[in-house]
Amino acid sequence: MTDLIIQRIERFAFPQGAVCVERRNRGYTLTHAASGAPVARLRPDTDGDHVEVLYWSLPTDRWSPTGPFGRTILPLDQALRFIAAEAIFWTLI
Repeated sequence: MTDLIIQRIERFAFPQGAVCVERRNRGYTLTHAASGAPVARLRPDTDGDHVEVLYWSLPTDRWSPTGPFGRTILPLDQALRFIAAEAIFWTLI
């Protein structure tokens, strides 16, 4: 079975290097291909067209919301550009 979301993520050219993506539970985990470090977690929203963007928080050792006031929910392409542009996702590589 092909997963179109995984294919779209894998095709995205991150300036920081390639990422591996894996479907886990109710979302997608992105890891840096060279280091294996966690980059981001994407959870599809209920409408299917948007994803919630999470980052790996070292103090809590868990995925945390990226927004200052709660959840960040974006269309997939915009979410990938957001991940590529924000340093918080790349601190562990």
